[in-house]
Amino acid sequence: MLAWKRLLVLLLGFGLGAVGTVRAAEPDADGTRIVEQALAYEHGEGVSRDPERAVELYCEAVRMGNAEAMYSLGWMYANGRGVERDDRYAATLFEMALFKGHAGAEKARRLVGDYSGAVPDCLTSRESGRGFVARDTWDTQKYLASLPEQKKKMVELVTTLAPRFSIEPRLALAIATTESNFDPNATSPKNAMGVMQLIPETASRFNVKDSFDPVQNIKGGLAYLRWLLAYYRGNVALAVAGYNAGEGAVDRYRGVPPFKETQNYVKRILEFFPRTEHPFDASVVNASPVLQALKVVGR
Repeated sequence: MLAWKRLLVLLLGFGLGAVGTVRAAEPDADGTRIVEQALAYEHGEGVSRDPERAVELYCEAVRMGNAEAMYSLGWMYANGRGVERDDRYAATLFEMALFKGHAGAEKARRLVGDYSGAVPDCLTSRESGRGFVARDTWDTQKYLASLPEQKKKMVELVTTLAPRFSIEPRLALAIATTESNFDPNATSPKNAMGVMQLIPETASRFNVKDSFDPVQNIKGGLAYLRWLLAYYRGNVALAVAGYNAGEGAVDRYRGVPPFKETQNYVKRILEFFPRTEHPFDASVVNASPVLQALKVVGR
């Protein structure tokens, strides 16, 4: 049996989840609503355009056996939207959609070259492409339920985007709530802007064009936090202090700077995220030169 057909049978055809357990009945059992969300993110309809998020949602719906998701994800790969262009993956997805009876799949299939059986990684694993899996067992849904409606959308954005940057959602939420209380229009006296309170220099450094666009702003803040965690080799207190005062100040004082604002900031973050260490990607940046002097060892 062809690779994609084996995948279809194992993951989709008999209603099985990615780990082989029977999928319970649920309101969106065929992935229709997930596809609607993906389309919105793909085209920027009612939300900020985010092709990467669209790809994630399409993948989820493909695993549920949705032919429209197979077809749409095929075009994402065929056109290189949100993913690197890959006609092999596109051909597989169009073939799967055709097998499920999608009306447009046959024509699309002919446009992307020969079928090879190649399957996108997102259909064989639910883990992040970076190999990151959140360790925190904190109940995000319970936290969401405690918030007013106007904040929930920002919280959902933060928790969705954080794992893409190998950041624990709880730590990302601690930063966002302390920085702006999830206000996408917040501006500080120091000209820090948006949900993650990016100053213009940091926004430019992490390629944020519009700091008041929540998706861009949150991605920029998470990229900076990922950089800081790598620079301080997973030491949460130093990374958080760097987010508040800048890594230059942390290096200069060889630890959390003696600024009341920064010390209170670190204390508040650690109360919300009570862990001293966080996974980090050593390939992002070389370690801070002060770590050896501080004898800080990241795991």
